[in-house]
Amino acid sequence: MIVNADEGDPGAFMDRALLEGNPHSILEGLILGGYAIGAQEGYIYVRQEYPLAVKNIHLAIEQAEAYGFLGENILGSPFSFKVLVHQGAGAFVCGESTALMTALEGRVGEPRPKYTRSNIKGLWERPSVLNNVETWANVPLIINNGADWFTQIGTEGSKGTKIFSLVGKITNTGLVEVPMGITLRDIIYNIGGGIPNGKRFKAVQTGGPSGGCIPEAQLDLEVGFDELTKAGSMMGSGGMIVLDEDTCMVDVARYFTEFLTDESCGKCVPCREGLRQMNRILTNITNGKGKEGDIEILEELSETAIEASLCALGKSAPNPFLSTLHYFRDEYEAHIKEKRCPAMACKELIAYHIDPKKCQACMICLRKCPAEAIDGGKKKIHVIDQEKCTNCGTCFEVCPSRFGAVTKISGEPVPPAVPEEERNIIRKNTKNE
Repeated sequence: MIVNADEGDPGAFMDRALLEGNPHSILEGLILGGYAIGAQEGYIYVRQEYPLAVKNIHLAIEQAEAYGFLGENILGSPFSFKVLVHQGAGAFVCGESTALMTALEGRVGEPRPKYTRSNIKGLWERPSVLNNVETWANVPLIINNGADWFTQIGTEGSKGTKIFSLVGKITNTGLVEVPMGITLRDIIYNIGGGIPNGKRFKAVQTGGPSGGCIPEAQLDLEVGFDELTKAGSMMGSGGMIVLDEDTCMVDVARYFTEFLTDESCGKCVPCREGLRQMNRILTNITNGKGKEGDIEILEELSETAIEASLCALGKSAPNPFLSTLHYFRDEYEAHIKEKRCPAMACKELIAYHIDPKKCQACMICLRKCPAEAIDGGKKKIHVIDQEKCTNCGTCFEVCPSRFGAVTKISGEPVPPAVPEEERNIIRKNTKNE
């Protein structure tokens, strides 16, 4: 019996909260599972980066052994069960069941072909059952309250509750436990408090790095395994990252593809090489080097990875690209055809310009510019040297909102600099800071 507590998704910490706060619930579910199938060994595979979770699960095991709930002849019965804790080395691919078992055996965490299921030949080539932390924690509740109690919550195909890690551009971040079937709108606005700073909601990324992005038009989608899959995403571990209007969806696809490229174990070519090429093309697009035909190549690489990859990492890795392409194709076309980022987020596709009609010569941007790319002085209109500018955005951030002199441009030529003889200004409201 194995507990998969290798929580490698960025922004996800559901397993950690359960392991730290109530490790006995997981341990009890594992013991019950072992009793049900006649297993005598249980393993908890937990991230090494969770020291408090590791400490608390060890403490729970010691307490259970002291009370006779673990060990030899539990509660005077012929049933014996021991639990061991294994700390993972941080490989994202070890969240895949067979890669996790390979790592437990002391070898490099790589997935195995699925022609033999792990319930026939798993860890140490013995029949093995693996489930995640939440599943094991639900077992004691179902045993105590009955299956009917559990199934009255949720949808037809997704029963019970689910813990989500709600992060990103959201007012209330943290963990939320909600019934299956709740809508994304309820989670984001009624529980999460909506998008801060008056920004507009753009998309929510669910299911971790291998999940997909769901747009505003699908906010009333019910949360369930089948529903999220149909929308081009998935439930995954339960990560939920909210994105606002300032987010570039092409860059989101690039970010997650880069993460998965780095985390690929490299065992199979479709994942190892396919993701590398997808990441290269997406990076070029966000850098303004995209060209006609890139989208078609990405679609072809995605199809190959889905069909031919050995494990779920490679098979689901194209989801970030495919979902963003499906819902935000216009952003891809703007990047490729117009060399423009609609969200003005891709550094290589934007430029900064100081409006001479609004510049108050306050010298704040001049002093703060790390590249020393701004020329100006007291009562002298500032200008940005585009050759020196690194597009860091510092000038845009520090320019007082009451002036709004620094503007961000994408896909448009930068206005010509003000002639030297016209740069001296006298403004009644100038306040040199």
